Amino acid sequence: MTYGYAMILVGTFLEGETVLVIGGYLAHAGYLKLSWVIAAAFTGTFVADQLFFFIGRKKGMAFLERRPRWRHKYRRIFLMMHRHQNILIVGFRFLYGLRTVTPFLLGASGISPMKFLMLNVLGASVWAAAVASLGYLLGRTLSLMLAEAHRYEIYGAAAIAFAGFGVWVWHLIKGRRADAEADRS
Repeated sequence: MTYGYAMILVGTFLEGETVLVIGGYLAHAGYLKLSWVIAAAFTGTFVADQLFFFIGRKKGMAFLERRPRWRHKYRRIFLMMHRHQNILIVGFRFLYGLRTVTPFLLGASGISPMKFLMLNVLGASVWAAAVASLGYLLGRTLSLMLAEAHRYEIYGAAAIAFAGFGVWVWHLIKGRRADAEADRS
């Protein structure tokens, strides 16, 4: 895959989970190397989060006030930040719906850039390794399931045929009832 790693880097820069799970799956299938998938994902998410942090630091709260849609998110994040700042910085990638706005808000909150950098390295590493490994393991599980699928083909075909027959009978009965009601009218 000529552009596989570049696509993972760009995909994780923009959002990432789905792209990275697919990258892990492709590593299991032998198209990519898992270590390079993790490295590309780390780079994409790390650079994006650093960029959003510094934009938040520069634009600050004035930018947020002009975005009423973000209001409920940033209040929630600020509440978490005051209680568990380090955990939030390391783990925000795992919070669905808050991933892209959190680094911006952390920058706007005045957190030390060095502290964010160090914890961002840790968080990006954990996230890239965990999600890519999930995709890799998912690929392994699917491969094992598909390898065993031939044993159950006849049962699957019978179930599909039985369901199709049931739907046909149901439509036949429904049609006859509709005809009977039409005759009574």
